[in-house]
Amino acid sequence: MWQARRRYLDGYEAKPFNSNTDDSQAQRDRARIIHSSSFRRLQSKTQVLGIGESDFYRTRLTHSLEVAQIGSGICEHLREKYKGREDYLEWIPTLSQIEAICLAHDIGHPPFGHGGEVALNFYMNDQGGFEGNGQTLRIVSRLGEYSPDCGLDLTRRTTLGLLKYPVLHKEVADYSSICGCKNKINIDGYKPPKCIHDDDSDILDWILDGIPENDKLLFRTPITDEDGVSGAQFKGFDTSIMELADDISYGVHDLEDALALQLVTFKQWNDEVITKMGSDNIIHGDIDFFNEKLFSESNKDRKHAISKLIGYFIPSIEVYEKTEFETPLLKYQVKMSDEAKSLLKLLKTFVFKNVIKRPEVQTLEYKGQQMVLSLFEVLQENPKRLLPVSTYKKYQHSTNKKRVICDYISGMTDSYATKLYHKLFSPDIGSIFDRM
Repeated sequence: MWQARRRYLDGYEAKPFNSNTDDSQAQRDRARIIHSSSFRRLQSKTQVLGIGESDFYRTRLTHSLEVAQIGSGICEHLREKYKGREDYLEWIPTLSQIEAICLAHDIGHPPFGHGGEVALNFYMNDQGGFEGNGQTLRIVSRLGEYSPDCGLDLTRRTTLGLLKYPVLHKEVADYSSICGCKNKINIDGYKPPKCIHDDDSDILDWILDGIPENDKLLFRTPITDEDGVSGAQFKGFDTSIMELADDISYGVHDLEDALALQLVTFKQWNDEVITKMGSDNIIHGDIDFFNEKLFSESNKDRKHAISKLIGYFIPSIEVYEKTEFETPLLKYQVKMSDEAKSLLKLLKTFVFKNVIKRPEVQTLEYKGQQMVLSLFEVLQENPKRLLPVSTYKKYQHSTNKKRVICDYISGMTDSYATKLYHKLFSPDIGSIFDRM
């Protein structure tokens, strides 16, 4: 059974941040993540732009490496900032700990980015849901190769750090507006809520085992926003560090890719960033430098400006407390200064609007989404005939057979999914020597 777990470090006992005993377990977690097949597959999964368009821009793998580096930088900054604050220092994650969490944070994302995520949730919305971060939790705790039943068998603290949304799909999902429509031409209504899958409630129970009951109940309480959308409202200390590192990488590094590939113009930059930002941030303080370097034809000039932005965001981060919690890993959180947060939000919005949502990128994402839909449809109708032997054995013994197909497809790289699609649907492509 999954609960018969052998890893012994629960991560909730207070230990100094530089404890060798503590860090040795985090180092093992990091090693297992790096050597896992799920981590390797990130090299062929879309970050923002499609795999194969260029060898310059980020994939999910290089993005994850950069998030780990930024997360380490945040923790180093916090240790320096809070010298003498032992209550903070003993809970700031070690470099091995935060790197393990950051390296693994995207391993659950399916092929073709969020288009693939929506496609899988289209078929799984009535079977416990599908969400990329929820799949990350599923891989490290159930599907990974280091344990027959416990996945990568990571420590509880690392797994808590990967728990971005501590609510179940059934607790926050609402598809009432789509009225059961199964039109696959437009499936935007099946965008998943931020959650974990219903099938993995036992994993959630294990992660939170040992936390005081009041903390546990509050941590798991969803919230409904002003638009009527329900979701998680709390996250752990390590998760808050990882999410800031992820946001910085998204806002700054994806901007670098867009600039290098000339996907945005100076006019767009001036109209949507320069004229809208406040007067108390690093760009406003040296506008000519950033305008010149970011739009330079030199990679070195551009990298100089990007590095300076990273160096601005990290020192703006500080620890604060959610006093309603007793457990330190839930009580302590990190946040940016208001000025830095406002600038980063502006950069993320700029990238989202002018890169991610541009028709050229959306066309590729849509095509990938349609391939995922077709693969799922064919595999669920022909499981014995088309599933690999090992996957079909799992399918036979599973109480949620759709979940087995979902796990199989979500683990594919962009290139593997494309190859399998053509093997199934393109008459002149495919060979008996193509291994599945």
